[in-house]
Amino acid sequence: MSHTGVSNLDHSIDKAVAWLAEVATAFGTDDKRFAYRVTRAWMHALRDRLPVPVAAHLAAQLPELLRGVFYDGWNPSRVPIKYDSAEYVRRFAREATIHDAEVPRTATLVAGVVRRHVSHGALDEALDTLPADIRQLAA
Repeated sequence: MSHTGVSNLDHSIDKAVAWLAEVATAFGTDDKRFAYRVTRAWMHALRDRLPVPVAAHLAAQLPELLRGVFYDGWNPSRVPIKYDSAEYVRRFAREATIHDAEVPRTATLVAGVVRRHVSHGALDEALDTLPADIRQLAA
C-alpha cells in the first residue's frame, strides 16, 4: 500500500508500523499508541545517556521514520546527560506515561524488539557505554 507515493517513505512507514506492531504484541495489546509511547520513551531515555557517536550509530539502524522519532528534541551539544538509574526510570516513565515500577519490564520488551531488527551487536555497543545499573534497565 502506498501511503505517500514515495517508495522510500512508504517502505519506512511500513517498517515502523511493523516494529510498533511487534512492540504491541510483546505487551499483549493492539494499542499502537501505547506501543509508540513506550518505544519513543525507550529511545529517548537511552539516547540522552549515550555519547553522540554511539547514539548516531544506533539511530542509523532504525527505520527512517523511527530515526526521526529518535532524534526528535535531541540536542547533541548537551549529551550524554549523566543521570543515575532512578532518573532513567523517572524520565522513561514520564514520557511513556507509565508507572515507575513498570519501566524495567517495559524497557526489556522494547529492547527485545529493537534487538531483533538492528544489526548484530549494534544495541550491545550502545548499552556497553552505560553504567551497569542503567544498562540492566535499558536492556
